[in-house]
Amino acid sequence: MNHKSSNGTEDIRIRYRFKLNSGEDKEFLVRLDGETLDLINEKKDSYPEWTRLEKFRCPNCTLDEKENEYCPVVINLFDIIDFFKDSVSYEEIDLTIDTEERTYSRHTSLQTGLNSLVGIYMVTSSCPIMEYLKPIVRFHLPFGTIEESSFRMISMYLLAQYFVMKKGGQADWDLKNLVNIYEDIRIVNRNFCEKLTQIKVQDATLNALVSLDCFAFSISYFIDKDRLEKLESLFAAYLDK
Repeated sequence: MNHKSSNGTEDIRIRYRFKLNSGEDKEFLVRLDGETLDLINEKKDSYPEWTRLEKFRCPNCTLDEKENEYCPVVINLFDIIDFFKDSVSYEEIDLTIDTEERTYSRHTSLQTGLNSLVGIYMVTSSCPIMEYLKPIVRFHLPFGTIEESSFRMISMYLLAQYFVMKKGGQADWDLKNLVNIYEDIRIVNRNFCEKLTQIKVQDATLNALVSLDCFAFSISYFIDKDRLEKLESLFAAYLDK
């Protein structure tokens, strides 16, 4: 859903509505800057000590602690982590996701719902490791299979290489750097799991991160094992000329 923001540009809104077994409803409204895809989120006056960048930073983090007192991802995820800190991943929920274009609805596990929501927050929170995935968020597809998500991710990366080429850069048509990008993302995912385990978060949020890490691994495997060849037949109209 698009709305005018304070600077006159349209922001992008994605609404996640969780209906829990307890009968409680919880809603998260994701607001993204329509131009940069940065998350628009109200900051709190203070955060717990464990959210400080010096304590939460990932091994491959490039952020300057002088400019970032807190990890930008974890403070944006804070409300989600806090609300679901005692929840278990296998709890069944009814999840509705509203975007401008359509509404998605599914009876699923809490882990599946959090997997999708947490992924959006991680990508749009100004983390230099995760921001490569921003174009995927612009065309958000909840409940995607690994095959669908892999196709979308690789297609997005190849389009990025086209833009790199148009600006005179060296395009990576062999997808070599995509593997490197996802190796860095896996380091971030594992660090988040480790740090959240230390603060005694229950397994719903943790398993959502594990699912994201499994997808990151599947992308590398998909490319490294030349599994792309299985998709080649789908492009016969382009190749049989």
